[in-house]
Amino acid sequence: MLLIALYQTLLDDLDYLNVTILMAIESSVFPLPSELVVPPAGYMAAEGRLSPVLVVLFATLGSIIGASANYVVSYYVGQPVIYKFVDSRVGHLFLLNREKMERAEQYFDHRGAVATLLGRLLPGVRHLISIPAGLSKMHYGRFVLYTAIGSALWNATLTVLGWYLHKLVPLSQLNEQVKIYERPILVGLVILVLVVILYFVYQGVVRRRKQSQRVD
Repeated sequence: MLLIALYQTLLDDLDYLNVTILMAIESSVFPLPSELVVPPAGYMAAEGRLSPVLVVLFATLGSIIGASANYVVSYYVGQPVIYKFVDSRVGHLFLLNREKMERAEQYFDHRGAVATLLGRLLPGVRHLISIPAGLSKMHYGRFVLYTAIGSALWNATLTVLGWYLHKLVPLSQLNEQVKIYERPILVGLVILVLVVILYFVYQGVVRRRKQSQRVD
């Protein structure tokens, strides 16, 4: 398959440009998990061949590029065309289906704009959450901000994981080890983000109450 060949070619010569390209692909509709891109880059950073900070930076840039492509297409073509593509044979080749798309839309509808941030941390939703953001005409600046924050958190975690596993496993076993550690790390990240969001919501409520009391 062309995508697999492209992935292998870029991975064999992994640098910042290739990390950006692969993560742009990952954040579009193509079925390329970020777990197959960023941990190897973190692994190479532990070997001194890349900078971990720049790995996170360029991986996040790629995520924004790919997510923006989904956003722009969804913004202009609308829901009927999106679902027609999802239901098509081409859409199925990209491992898309109506159930996945509806789940992403429901997740966005229930959580609003912040779903763009949290959705970047969730498998099965991560690369699709930009589509309902585009369909809902979400402000592009807010979309990029939330996408960048969520992507940076996830990419930093995968980079650290790749760095840590450099001391424990050979590169050939890296992807298998990532799968073992991915779920507990994911749960911890989601909890952390929720705590931060709840804190800011609480601060807003307290601020409004104080303002209301001053008016009274």
